[in-house]
Amino acid sequence: MIAIVDYKAGNLASVKRALEYLGHQCEITDRAEKIVAADRVILPGVGAAGATMENLRALNLVDVLRNEVARAGKPFLGICIVLQVLFDRSEDDRADCLAIIPGYVTRYPRALDGRPLKVPQIGWNRVRQVRPHPVFTGVPDNTHFYFVNSYYPIPDDPAATIASCDYGVTFAAAVAKGNVLATQFHLEKSGSAGLKMLDNFCRLNF
Repeated sequence: MIAIVDYKAGNLASVKRALEYLGHQCEITDRAEKIVAADRVILPGVGAAGATMENLRALNLVDVLRNEVARAGKPFLGICIVLQVLFDRSEDDRADCLAIIPGYVTRYPRALDGRPLKVPQIGWNRVRQVRPHPVFTGVPDNTHFYFVNSYYPIPDDPAATIASCDYGVTFAAAVAKGNVLATQFHLEKSGSAGLKMLDNFCRLNF
């Protein structure tokens, strides 16, 4: 069973439909005991880092995700804003985050070569696989994925980055640390390549 964490935001229904299409059993839940009992955990997200953390705290899920999922070795996938809240802190709402992956999150530059840079980034962008990871099995390098974001992470350890992208700057588009994976792009909105990565996550042995 895969637990899709319901923190009162995010593309929960879209992720659930994608997993069911792929043939994986899943359940949307905000109950700690079900998250801890699940074989794998997916935390989809949209919105701001501060609101995401406030909702997780209100549901008493911060320690569950940090200790009973990430540090306990349970396969854990974060999508979109959740990639950002995996880090120590974010300039978005000046939020203290989950501190699962060392590093911080900052805003895209406001201008590039003297010209305004449109923020948030909304749309399809090319993703480069910078180091091998089985979550990319069957996904060609330089595939386009769908992004909606205004901030990007800077991991303390560059090796945490498994894929990068360019939007004003080169940034980490996907990160991995042991059993924890996260993508800045929306897997559930990225067509066949996004579905393939979701399926890979559901089948990976960590």
